Amino acid sequence: MIELKNVSKRFGSRLAVDDLTLEVPAGEIYGLLGHNGAGKSTAIGMMLGQVWPSSGAVMVCGHDVSARRQQALQKVGAIFESPAFYDYLTGWRNLEILSSYSAPTPKRRIQEIIEWVGLTGREHTKVRTYSHGMRARLALAQALLPHPELLILDEPGDGLDPEGIHEMRQTILRLHRELGLTILLSSHLLNEVEQLCTRIAVLNEGRKVFEGPLSATRQDQRWVRLRTGSFEAAVKELREAEFITDARDGRVISLREGVGPERVVKLLVERGMPVYEIAPETRTLEQFYLSLMDGEPKVK
Repeated sequence: MIELKNVSKRFGSRLAVDDLTLEVPAGEIYGLLGHNGAGKSTAIGMMLGQVWPSSGAVMVCGHDVSARRQQALQKVGAIFESPAFYDYLTGWRNLEILSSYSAPTPKRRIQEIIEWVGLTGREHTKVRTYSHGMRARLALAQALLPHPELLILDEPGDGLDPEGIHEMRQTILRLHRELGLTILLSSHLLNEVEQLCTRIAVLNEGRKVFEGPLSATRQDQRWVRLRTGSFEAAVKELREAEFITDARDGRVISLREGVGPERVVKLLVERGMPVYEIAPETRTLEQFYLSLMDGEPKVK
């Protein structure tokens, strides 16, 4: 659905996106992560034809966005940056006007979208009375107007309270499940990305430092959780045997290359130490993300 090939973008002397290559397959919920200024919004702007790449190719729905923008974006809905609405008009009238910029939308379709995003009963209320969460739902309704096959959402949970974030998450999952939409979203809310996405890419200073399935972020084979009679005594024995390179938190060890958990268990049992648990340490997406920001680039 989206393919970027060696894409770079300069603003004067500043390189905002540096040789970015990534692919968003159909049917994915794909997360684009990175710090402020990492290049996420610039990359999304290029996907939507609002920012011109300095080099490389941006393909959306099988079309080059630079050469065939209308065809590329025909089946794309998006929330990009801060959506603007006419506050003195109703939510319904806003959707009518916004849809008229491309093609008039039947009333039945507008009503269907309003039900999808949970604005039923407030669609004929002026937008100036809407809460931040309701504005976010109206923005999502706007993105759904063109019967999209691809949704691009730039920080869809930005500024929402916990209840609003939960509602937005459930709506995105429902759109993916029931309408079969491919969804690309950028977000600072790593916990939300962890609950939504099937695949992610991480940008750091304009460069991709990781791309892969979310499952690949959860385990680090170097670190193993160990529960035994005395963690300190076990660590002493394992260090002397040169089975581990580090230990932390009174419960986790780092295995030396070539040493498996079965060798650890065998050694400790032979030394008379009970082993109650030994298992790979599971990381949160936040831990993985911070390790990327501090460590070497990891691209898969």
